[in-house]
Amino acid sequence: MNENQEAAYIMGMAVGGLIEALGMMSDNMQRQYKGEAMAYDEKAFYKLMEDRGLHHNAIVGLFRK
Repeated sequence: MNENQEAAYIMGMAVGGLIEALGMMSDNMQRQYKGEAMAYDEKAFYKLMEDRGLHHNAIVGLFRK
């Protein structure tokens, strides 16, 4: 991939991750409203970033050639 393709890939993964994170937050808010335990904790949100390769080292690594 060239740099433009890598940037587009990162943006796509970030948008997908944001949509997933918003769904997780919505689920947590619904559960809070019902007085139930949260479905997702801080670790789940960090895992989402890790699984999608959206952490600092992964992104920097794409641009180090």
